[in-house]
Amino acid sequence: MNNPMYFEIQADDVQRAVKFYETIFGWKMEKQENLPVEYYRVETTGIAGGILKRPVAQPSPGGTNAAVISMEVENFDDTAAKILSIGGVEALPKFAVPGRCWQGYFIDTEGNTFGIFEVDESAA
Repeated sequence: MNNPMYFEIQADDVQRAVKFYETIFGWKMEKQENLPVEYYRVETTGIAGGILKRPVAQPSPGGTNAAVISMEVENFDDTAAKILSIGGVEALPKFAVPGRCWQGYFIDTEGNTFGIFEVDESAA
């Protein structure tokens, strides 16, 4: 109990967000009907989640205002290049978490911050 088990990503343009995350991570999406907001269920090889229509206007820029999720990737540099090629923006460049991984943060097409990391115990 008390472990993260589900995530949600808010989007102004849900279709654009679905395409962004399908392209980068290969997540499977399924539109959910009969909900009060446009919503896609997300299936990953880890925890499940959803992408939904942002219910209120996004706060003004100046920092993250929500929990940030990071996805483990096989190759940081390849994934980062893919993110940038389809409209993502680098928020914090790749850095070592010594003895654990390579980590970095990006902003998706909807203005949400997310992270990626590649496990590498030799990172320094």
